Amino acid sequence: MMFVTKKHLPRRTFLRGMGVTLALPLLDSMIPAQTPLGKTAAAPKSRFCGIYIPHGATMDKWTPVQEGSGFEFPESLKPLEKLRDRVCVVSNLAHPAASGVGSDAGADHARSAAVFLSGVHPEKGSVHAGTTIDQVLAEHIGQDTPLPSIELAIEEVGLNCGSGYGCAYYNTISWRTPTLPLPMENSPQVVFERLFGDGNNSALRLARKKQDRSILDSVTSKVARLQTKLDPSDRTRLTEYLDDIREIERRIQKATEQSANELNVPEAPVGIPEAFEDHIKLMFDLQVLAYRAEITRISTLMYARDTSGATFPASGVRDGFHTASHHSNVRANMDKFALINKYHVQMLAYFLEKLKATPDGDGTLLDHATVLYGSSMSNGNQHDHDPLPIVVAGGASGQLKGGRHLSFPAHTPMSNLMLALLDKLGVHQESFGDSSAKLEV
Repeated sequence: MMFVTKKHLPRRTFLRGMGVTLALPLLDSMIPAQTPLGKTAAAPKSRFCGIYIPHGATMDKWTPVQEGSGFEFPESLKPLEKLRDRVCVVSNLAHPAASGVGSDAGADHARSAAVFLSGVHPEKGSVHAGTTIDQVLAEHIGQDTPLPSIELAIEEVGLNCGSGYGCAYYNTISWRTPTLPLPMENSPQVVFERLFGDGNNSALRLARKKQDRSILDSVTSKVARLQTKLDPSDRTRLTEYLDDIREIERRIQKATEQSANELNVPEAPVGIPEAFEDHIKLMFDLQVLAYRAEITRISTLMYARDTSGATFPASGVRDGFHTASHHSNVRANMDKFALINKYHVQMLAYFLEKLKATPDGDGTLLDHATVLYGSSMSNGNQHDHDPLPIVVAGGASGQLKGGRHLSFPAHTPMSNLMLALLDKLGVHQESFGDSSAKLEV
């Protein structure tokens, strides 16, 4: 039978072409015959994604009334209801490290992004915060992948920072060390090349671009030879994976052409979609591909920078993001801001659904992922940092149970949650950031 006699492919199998290194998804052929998946090097690994939204939320439209299971999804979280079994809403967490006192009290936006995944108060007048949870994980579970982590953003780097804090605090949520912030990349084309281009051979990559050849064109013959060695289920899985790559490449090319055709923009960014929704979906799709091929297991994404004036007309609100968050506690304005919150959660649901639809070993990518989504602010009008809007999604490879509203005592440090997530992902340590104890999640 094919199951018994099939040839075993190494888990880290690559197809190489002109300026291309194409990793493959997990295939049945990578599992030795009659060997349980969990006892092979091909066993699925956990993934982690940290997603940051600035400016907080309209909390009464975010926080479920009921605790535990069977809770009703409030308005802002409604897009996640169909993913209930893989979603936990976590309430009453706080980020006191994002707060300031005295002359520092008005600089909350300057600190928020840097605190989100670190739980450490950034130093004013220097560049010093804390190592973030994604980089702790990259060190422990990301070292056997081509990229230990990827850092993504939607907006370009901002240079108008102020408040006496360095721009690094505004422009990234990922810190490899307390003094080494990691740059976030907002160009899907650059990310695509980083994932699938051969970084050690820039000359060949440039030659392929000049010939207007796609990533897949460069490995077509090798794909055809590999297909003859695979059983039908693996051929189907590989074809779906390559089709996904081709579709993302097409969308990036379309964005590039649109940018080139715009008038009065002499040096438009290459390959960046004009619409927020198109842009963020491309970034999410790239993360799914990277997880699927285990190019990386760790990613971070910033929806926007603090004080961003971005608009999201598809939400039904045309006010700028930061402006809308300053709703003066007027009910009508708070409800309007909640529409932006819901729209952003709708984009999160897109990502989670893609993960859920992607097979990964004995489950799906969502089964094996942990996605931490939220903000370092609560009521954006008050610039407070307690209680925070936080969602944790995914199954953490069997370690995390969804379908729950976890409400903890008031003022619980969010670092307690991150300490718990580290534990769920196999990284056991006594403390993280300003944690006081590990939460039971």
